[in-house]
Amino acid sequence: MENMIKYILRRIVSIAIMIFLVMTANFFIIHAAPGDPVTVMTGLEQPSKEIVKALDEKYGLDKPIVVQYFKYIENLSRGDLGYSYVYDEPCWDLIKERIFPTLIITITSSVLAFGIGLYLAIFVSHLGKKYGESIVSLLSYILYATPSFWLALIMILVFSSRLKLFPTSGMLNLRYSYSGIREIIDFIHHLVLPVSTLTLIQIPVFYRITKTSIVQNQREDYTITLTAIGVSKERLFKKYIIKNAIIPPLTIFGIMLGFSITGAVLIEIVFAWPGMGRLMLDAVFRRDYQLLLGIYFLMALFISVAMLVTDILIAFLDPRVRLT
Repeated sequence: MENMIKYILRRIVSIAIMIFLVMTANFFIIHAAPGDPVTVMTGLEQPSKEIVKALDEKYGLDKPIVVQYFKYIENLSRGDLGYSYVYDEPCWDLIKERIFPTLIITITSSVLAFGIGLYLAIFVSHLGKKYGESIVSLLSYILYATPSFWLALIMILVFSSRLKLFPTSGMLNLRYSYSGIREIIDFIHHLVLPVSTLTLIQIPVFYRITKTSIVQNQREDYTITLTAIGVSKERLFKKYIIKNAIIPPLTIFGIMLGFSITGAVLIEIVFAWPGMGRLMLDAVFRRDYQLLLGIYFLMALFISVAMLVTDILIAFLDPRVRLT
């Protein structure tokens, strides 16, 4: 137990350092990018010097980049994500409305993809039929090579335009003011296509990694030894091979869960899903430095927490990890 606590504390410290370095790099990279937020704010190609000076002073853009950086870190340490140049609102007020829609599709799709990919790999490996493995592997290669935005458009074309089964966009039906259970059903109805698209493009990753891990464990010395002493293939597969083979896909699950929030940007745009994807894209085009940094900070935090939880789960499954 003591080793476990020390391991968790080490991971928390390393994650805190990583977030600090990521945000530092993001700050200087974003400010080094071409473009001027003041020009975008005014909407003029050549705004007057008085307007530029007034806006620079208002948002602190007239100060040296190092001074701006330390001011940003100071505000971030107090939980202040800054003020949006374009929307003229606190960044947190803009972001908090879009966190839930993004998290619901990313977490749901990642969990479904992990479960389905894991099941397919175990089923194919346990079945031992070559044709079954070939079919599933072929489908996984096709899905892996399919662009997410193209798949999203096909899903809309087939299930929305042709079959009329699901809505094409949005999170709720704005024509009707549903409440209670009707609102929940309407939300799930709109959720199906975005989640299905994100799930399908992630399944191949978990399937391939789990399948490879199972094959590797079937060739390990402990497998040969247990088979030699008479342990049945059924018991060996369920009790030992699956337990050891699940660690690599679980590691990838933590990474995929974190980074799927960035991969959902195109899906949110195609389905007009009111998440952080569209907000981030607008912040990039409009040079809204503070809003962009706020979104990146929350993404880094989400990715770090997802990886921390995954590391803890792996440490419970494999005690050797705690000693590293």
